[in-house]
Amino acid sequence: MILAAGQGKRMKSALPKVLHPLCGRPMLAWVVDQALALDPERILIVVGHGAPEVERALEAEGQRARTTLVRQEPQLGTGHALQCCAPQLGRKGAAGRVVVLYGDMPLLRSDSLAALVALHEERAAEGAALLTARTRDPRGFGRILRGENGDVRGIVEERDASAEERAIDEVNLGVYAFDGRQLLEALPLLSKANDQGEFYLTDVIGTLVETGRPVAALPIDDEQETIGVNTMVELAAARSELQARILELHMANGVYVEDPATTTIEHGVEIGAGTRILPCTVIRAGVRIGSGCEVGPFAQLRAGTVLENGAEIGNFTECKKSRIGAHAKAKHLAYLGDVTIGAGTNIGAGTIFANYDGKAKHASVVGKNAFIGSGTVVVAPNRIGDRATTGAGAVVTKNADIPAGEVWIGIPARQLARAATPRRKRATKSTNRKKSAP
Repeated sequence: MILAAGQGKRMKSALPKVLHPLCGRPMLAWVVDQALALDPERILIVVGHGAPEVERALEAEGQRARTTLVRQEPQLGTGHALQCCAPQLGRKGAAGRVVVLYGDMPLLRSDSLAALVALHEERAAEGAALLTARTRDPRGFGRILRGENGDVRGIVEERDASAEERAIDEVNLGVYAFDGRQLLEALPLLSKANDQGEFYLTDVIGTLVETGRPVAALPIDDEQETIGVNTMVELAAARSELQARILELHMANGVYVEDPATTTIEHGVEIGAGTRILPCTVIRAGVRIGSGCEVGPFAQLRAGTVLENGAEIGNFTECKKSRIGAHAKAKHLAYLGDVTIGAGTNIGAGTIFANYDGKAKHASVVGKNAFIGSGTVVVAPNRIGDRATTGAGAVVTKNADIPAGEVWIGIPARQLARAATPRRKRATKSTNRKKSAP
């Protein structure tokens, strides 16, 4: 179960909290990946605020088919969210294990969740296991109450805790593994007799302890995993951590990232070994880069861009939905939009592929080993043949279609006529002799 029904008022945003973007995808998509890593029989996502938007986002991520959405209306707390799921569990008999995740905790690693499941199986198969953390700043988390022997005896929410309980530094992360049957028995016993007037899922732990069921806790050492996103500041912290993980993965695969602190590479980007990513480069989701390429500094590659092996995109160049052929180059101040560029072609500084006519986008094609002079504007749609050349500042108008090998210059660009070879005058001897008298 993934709890994703909250509005997220502290975000101060009209967008549902779980749909705020993190490294090129919605925050919720990272949590669905956590669930998928456990290879579950089913994934239930509890939705409420912005439910239609959440469903569309899951469709866009290709995750909708693996999930079942459960509506929580109204939202009366985490315990109520699981109560809404009870009919879904009942149909299957709830004989198995139920893992509870949160749609605003995108940083949990699959290893931590696998360890939680293993702990539940080994020590609390008929009860529950939960993730905890010891933190310098509890930030409103519930506190873990332990007995003299160290066993978990309950959880108290911060707003309901005494001063002594608030001093406890071990906090509940809200991530659980339950025995399904025990969970179904405990959910109807929840009460909303608390400060918030809500049904707390944490009270299920108290019920299990009271009935003698085992409850085990697994502390997480890496505090970064525990980040829950409730504000824009926490969203930025989560993005920073996820970005670091993405960059580490690329570098482990042989990609040279010169300055990770100024480099943005979003989720799902493919980069071949031996490629160099220079400082202040932004590579968005949906980009594929081959081996031995160079990107940056100060470059942006947007969705749909493909760089074939050895291609180079330099400073202040932007590519959108374009394919750059092997060893082709656009090194300076260029916009490559909706264009296919052949192998070995050089794109001069200041070149623009004008792909938008105010109503629709249009594509252009540049052949192999062409030379596009500095400051050229290519108005799409257009075709420029193999080995063709444009002069500096040329404006290639819509559908001009430069044939292979030709040179075009000017505004509007026209074929450069070859100068005619001047005829050589026949050499004659000059003479000033006077004609002889007859």
